[in-house]
Amino acid sequence: MKRPLRIGTRGSALALWQANHVRDELARLHGVEAELVRVRTAGDRMQSASVAQIGAEGSAKGIFIKELEDALLDGTADIAVHSMKDVPTETPTGLVFAAITRREDPRDCLISRSNRALKGLSSGMRIGTSSVRRQAQLRHLRPDLRVEDLRGNVDTRLKKLEAGEFDAIVLAMAGVNRLGAGDKVSQVFDADVMLPAVGQGALGIETRSDDPGMVKLAGSLDDAATRACVIAERALLRELEGGCQVPVGAWAKIGASGDIEFEAGVFSPDGNEAVRRIDRGAVAESEAIGIRLAHALIEAGADRILRLVGRTVG
Repeated sequence: MKRPLRIGTRGSALALWQANHVRDELARLHGVEAELVRVRTAGDRMQSASVAQIGAEGSAKGIFIKELEDALLDGTADIAVHSMKDVPTETPTGLVFAAITRREDPRDCLISRSNRALKGLSSGMRIGTSSVRRQAQLRHLRPDLRVEDLRGNVDTRLKKLEAGEFDAIVLAMAGVNRLGAGDKVSQVFDADVMLPAVGQGALGIETRSDDPGMVKLAGSLDDAATRACVIAERALLRELEGGCQVPVGAWAKIGASGDIEFEAGVFSPDGNEAVRRIDRGAVAESEAIGIRLAHALIEAGADRILRLVGRTVG
């Protein structure tokens, strides 16, 4: 009897939704039977620590996916499903991203206890997020608020908000939508207010490069437009030598002309400085667009801001 396809996933509600979505799509398109293999990652084990603290002990890059990649390499899983915003810019030898699925809303959103938008929050209120990118932009927008670390999965963060530990929290709109919590949102941040993370809203399906059958099967879920945009964003991040915990925001999308429209920014942790630039180009040149935009940011002073958080841009 042929065994089911094994899909590696983290155990959070959002990760399970994502893995089940991929399982359902493979069943719908190909009649493939699959089972989930839950893997606990370093990021899951250290939820009481800030991501910055985790980085100080080792490397914050890949803390949510390394064990999943290990499961692929040792044959415990056949494919793994990741949020692309958690994926380092370098892929281990022997692995490949066979698919990047159609992107959900990549923007960030605010959920507040009083259902107020950001501008309606009172001075001194506590707003929670673990992302230094979000923290930097929030401090720029509202320096009078108390921006504090908030770790944990989406359910944990919502419970801390409801318990009164925070007055508001910032989350990825994609995750909120996928968990059916869109009715809780007080404000969705457009890119001119808050640039999202590289890869935010997109799912990546990773598998072993020496398994052409699995690469083809997973590849059937690839969305070419999303892949092009994510390639541009990740090329920019790689050129800036950044990881998931650097204050870099980026959003590439396909414009009305069919070309990529790409805006990115680098922000000082205290919110006092920001460098933002925009570039455009053909979809076929997605990686080159990302590299070019990174150089434009560096020339405008982004390298000095990144040095403030310990990144040296070569």
